[in-house]
Amino acid sequence: MNWIILIIAGLFEVAFASCLGKAKETSGSEMYYWYAGFLVTMTISMLLLIKATQTLPIGTAYAVWTGIGAVGTALMGMFFFKDPVSFWRIFFIVTLIGSVVGLKSVSH
Repeated sequence: MNWIILIIAGLFEVAFASCLGKAKETSGSEMYYWYAGFLVTMTISMLLLIKATQTLPIGTAYAVWTGIGAVGTALMGMFFFKDPVSFWRIFFIVTLIGSVVGLKSVSH
């Protein structure tokens, strides 16, 4: 169950990074709504990470959490924020996914 909580925490990390990206693109009161979304999703992500690390090894949990966040944020950037897409970006995203899966498979 804590692995599921950790995955959800990672998805909320993607959400808070995406809120920052949207806040950068907007102005006025809309910008503040995105910053509020950032604060809410960051809080949820951190609380779920804390919950997951009560039974999972901290090093593995943190690496998986940041890996999900990094891959998700990179993909969000490519799909929604016009970040560049290249062979090497995709290659390293795939290797990062492999590393996260490997860490999970060797953890108890």
